[in-house]
Amino acid sequence: MKSDVAALTRLGIDPVQQPNTLILTHADIVRRFVPSALLKREDLNPGVLACLEARDACRGWEITGARINKERTGNFFADFANFSRRSETTGWRFNALILLVNDVVVYRAWGGQPSVNELEVNTNPLGPLQEMGPALVNGR
Repeated sequence: MKSDVAALTRLGIDPVQQPNTLILTHADIVRRFVPSALLKREDLNPGVLACLEARDACRGWEITGARINKERTGNFFADFANFSRRSETTGWRFNALILLVNDVVVYRAWGGQPSVNELEVNTNPLGPLQEMGPALVNGR
C-alpha cells in the first residue's frame, strides 16, 4: 500500500521493459480471485478485495522468469541411432503477481522453483526401427 509504479520502475520492474510480463485486466484478476465454494470473500487478502472493488482502476502484472538448461547426456551413438536418449534439465523458475489500484501496489505475491533438476530417459530397444513397427503391422 506504499509502493507506486515509479518506485517499481526504479527497481527495474516495468512491464514494458521486463520480458515475460503479462499485463492483467480487471476481468483477468476477477477470474483468478473470484470467491468459489471453497474460498469466501472474507478469506481474500484486503489488497485483492481493494483491487476487485476498484474495477477499471485495478490492473495487475504477472512476471515469469526462468533459467532452464536442457542438455542431452549419455552415449552419443546410442542417442544418434535412437536406442537411448537421456536429457537432463537444470535451472530455476520464478513467478510474481503484483496488483495495482491507481498505480499504487495493493497486493504482491511471489513463488517459484529455486532448483530444477529433472532427468528424462527414453529407450527404444529397436533403435531406428522402433517407428517402423506399427507401419509394418498395419501394412502402411
